[in-house]
Amino acid sequence: MKQRQKRTGITLVLTGEGKGKSSSAFGTAFRAAGWNMQVLVIQFIKGKWKTGEQQAASRFENIEWHALGDGFTWDTKNPEQDRRTSREIWQLCQQKIRTRHYDLVVLDEINYVCQYGWISGQEIAAFIQQEKPPWMHLILTGRGASKEVIDIADTVTEMRLVKHAFEQGIHAEQGIEF
Repeated sequence: MKQRQKRTGITLVLTGEGKGKSSSAFGTAFRAAGWNMQVLVIQFIKGKWKTGEQQAASRFENIEWHALGDGFTWDTKNPEQDRRTSREIWQLCQQKIRTRHYDLVVLDEINYVCQYGWISGQEIAAFIQQEKPPWMHLILTGRGASKEVIDIADTVTEMRLVKHAFEQGIHAEQGIEF
């Protein structure tokens, strides 16, 4: 593994309407773990959902995984609670990044909570610019990435929806969607 002081940390944003944002981030997380990097994944929306990627990550000593949030916020009955939960998760993200323990941090679905106005893009971008160690890699996923986050990112990929199985009446499939 390349020594931290010789590494250029990349901030990567995965956004857009198409499928594959989180899957791409998790693939990168497993790649980094394979190189003995310390990996942190914090999920903003998933809550108590059981996912294959979290089960796979539990087999690695160098991946720390937090599936947090109140579930799918577009079905929320209590937006104020979702806002509070998102702020608490954001505080955890900042605390973990400040430890400087991790080589790669994935903030899964943070763009959604930013899009909902629960955490501002300006606040996220300022934290990244001021506090992310220069050698740390950071991935932010979710639809609706803010302009401020896009502007400070090194790499931005927008997934474009061409066709989705859900449109054909096929619901989320284990091993593909979760």
